[in-house]
Amino acid sequence: MRSRSVFAAIASVLVLGLGTVAQADTVQRGCECATPSIDRLQQWLASGEGTTVPATGSLLVREGNRYAAKVTFLNAEWHVAVVWLGNKFEAQADLSRSSGFWMTYSATADLYVQLRPASHWSGGDKWLTLVPSTGGKMVRKFFSFSPRKWTSLPELGTPTYSFASALPEARGLVFVGKTANKLEFRGLEIDGYRPPCL
Repeated sequence: MRSRSVFAAIASVLVLGLGTVAQADTVQRGCECATPSIDRLQQWLASGEGTTVPATGSLLVREGNRYAAKVTFLNAEWHVAVVWLGNKFEAQADLSRSSGFWMTYSATADLYVQLRPASHWSGGDKWLTLVPSTGGKMVRKFFSFSPRKWTSLPELGTPTYSFASALPEARGLVFVGKTANKLEFRGLEIDGYRPPCL
């Protein structure tokens, strides 16, 4: 009888220990950076292209104990907001094995997101995919890296490189839109990629 109770006590300690380890691992994998970030992405920037609020600089604002990225596009002109995937301009992320990304956001109008590689950073002629309006409601949506989901806009130009070739040298996700829009981002989790905190 005594040996059974000792065994049960040992078993419960092991279970609790494993549970604690698993929980700690989950917390560590999902932890934010020491400076403001969303899913470890620290550089959410208004580029100064198009009339936006803010006009330039960081989009990150504190929301309770977390951060959100907020930007408003004004007027009927092209606007640009940037996320550096490696948290500095010179960095690259190899997304060749990633299936895509989950984004938690709200938008009052449709816009696009471009995947810009380091070798073809400048200019509008990039592969992009639609980011549909949410009517101002916060939603969580998956965006696939399947090449069939990415296209180009004649107005911005046709990319001179393949979408597949951009994935191993991804420098940033660039949000572009030509209409007035109120945007807020609360999550951007890229499958298989953990941004380095700087």
